[in-house]
Amino acid sequence: MVDAAIDLWGRLDILDNNVGISRRGSVLEISEEDWDFVMAVNVKSIVLCSKYAIPKMIESGGGSIINISSIAGLRAHSSTPYTTSKAAVQGLTMSMAADHGPDGIRVNCIAPGLVYSPMVAPRMDSDLREIRKNAAPLRTEGDSWDIGYAALFLASDEARWVNGVILPVDAGLTQVTPVTYQTLTQQQYAGPS
Repeated sequence: MVDAAIDLWGRLDILDNNVGISRRGSVLEISEEDWDFVMAVNVKSIVLCSKYAIPKMIESGGGSIINISSIAGLRAHSSTPYTTSKAAVQGLTMSMAADHGPDGIRVNCIAPGLVYSPMVAPRMDSDLREIRKNAAPLRTEGDSWDIGYAALFLASDEARWVNGVILPVDAGLTQVTPVTYQTLTQQQYAGPS
């Protein structure tokens, strides 16, 4: 992947690590195989992509890495492996920002909220979409473009002084209580009552 980018553009300036899968369950319920699979996809893939991209960015004089996590890394979620993996991505972001800032590489993380996307659309009905929309202070429904615009900013020169940030893009959901992400996701899977 890194070599293909270099072959196509001659340099590597931006890496967007955007991946995520989930397996539901607590530590008592999750199988070891499912735990390992979630960690491999959600964390190890980011480590490996970054491991091979960073040297090329250093050769180019710096760059920007954007890791996509989730607000589940900031708040409880009904899937312990998912929450753990997304919190790990946030910790990885902070460590990489400290490690590679001196190389001119900014590393930041976006923590999307309850985004309506093709991935979640099959599990949604209009009632559930309203519940999710009204959970956040802005009372709006986000979509993939909202996350993309945040990534565009973090990749841009306008963010030249932004490094090691975990940026929730969630209409303010992480700022309100007692609503928890876990409560909303339980409603998501159970459906409206």
